[in-house]
Amino acid sequence: MRSFSIRSLLVLCALLSASVLRAQSGALLLRPDRVFDGTDLHEGWAVLVRDSLIVAAGPASSIAAAGARVVELPGTTLMPGMIEGHSHLLLHPYNETPWDDQVLREPQALRVARATNHARATLMAGFTTTRDLGSEGAGYADVGLKLAIQQGIIPGPRVLAAGPAIVTTGSYGPRVLAPEFPSPRGAQEADGDELVRVVREQIGGGADWVKLYADYRWGATDTSATTFTLQELRTAVEVAASAGRPVAAHASTPEGMRRSALAGVTTIEHGDAGTPEVFRLMRERGVALCPTLAAGHAVSQYRGWRPGQPEPPRIVRKRASFRAALDAGVTIVFGGDVGVFAHGDNAREFELMVEYGMRPLDALRSATSVNARVFNLRDRGEIRPGLLADLVAVTGDPTRTISATRAVRMVMLNGAIVRQD
Repeated sequence: MRSFSIRSLLVLCALLSASVLRAQSGALLLRPDRVFDGTDLHEGWAVLVRDSLIVAAGPASSIAAAGARVVELPGTTLMPGMIEGHSHLLLHPYNETPWDDQVLREPQALRVARATNHARATLMAGFTTTRDLGSEGAGYADVGLKLAIQQGIIPGPRVLAAGPAIVTTGSYGPRVLAPEFPSPRGAQEADGDELVRVVREQIGGGADWVKLYADYRWGATDTSATTFTLQELRTAVEVAASAGRPVAAHASTPEGMRRSALAGVTTIEHGDAGTPEVFRLMRERGVALCPTLAAGHAVSQYRGWRPGQPEPPRIVRKRASFRAALDAGVTIVFGGDVGVFAHGDNAREFELMVEYGMRPLDALRSATSVNARVFNLRDRGEIRPGLLADLVAVTGDPTRTISATRAVRMVMLNGAIVRQD
């Protein structure tokens, strides 16, 4: 009996030793010049990763990493993987193909094939998570992309999908036919009590978020006007919340924003004509703004404007509304409406946030810890033990020069290095 116990102990020790060796061989010690942890910048820090998780972060001299493979990242800042807050993986820039033609003329198979490249470009730009707010006429193709990435079929970021999105009858495009002829829509129509069924249908189809259009350019004058009533918005939010799904509302008019905030949405997208009063309401009710500065900037250029020329009214208004949101203390989430402009050029939003009045450090927080908090992603957005090893290293110090976010040197997803220059 005694010899059996000794033999068993030796076997157990051998198994444990092998396990430790495997763990050590899978450990990576990342040594940049500095670490932005999602909140603050730390000079001389290092980060230890094992398997898919961060296991240590702090001054390099304090981290015990015997057996870990060292990845030297001189001249870089290591950050949490960035979180894109407003993308459309199924769209490509409007100066390549107008939105109407993408929705009406491009086969869905073509759009999905193109989207696989968009997903890869997003990841290679250091964005390890994206909130994709509407497939724009491609049904649940964004959910399919999410599954393909999860299963390792294609490379890409973690995806929060919204499926088709929801609009009121007659308010969304394309509008290319006479009113008496039904046209395909870039989102699913629903009104009144029907909203209950459609919200549940989209959640059943795989939507992580519910996207509503609280206003849009519609009617005879094609000017922005509210769509859903306050009660309709409240109904949709209540039904989504009962299934644990947050709601994002497209809203550019003061009334659309006001109704959305009162209804209890989590984020308001765009907010172009937001007023100090509406932004105060958003702050009071804890509703975040996703300003999508880069989309309007890109569209203005597609229409002939060039930076350095007098700014068109659209950009003048956007600067003013963003400044008003900052002054009111509204939570700002990072999101550029990428797809209107090129996927992989996500850093364009950073540059405009800073140009329009945000501090670089706050812009970086927006794309990391703030987005993670607002989107309820408790496993990412910061560099601290126990969180996912979704990380990006950029050359330079983006807390001083925000354009450094473009100079990506390394991208890690789930503990695996997927890009290293």
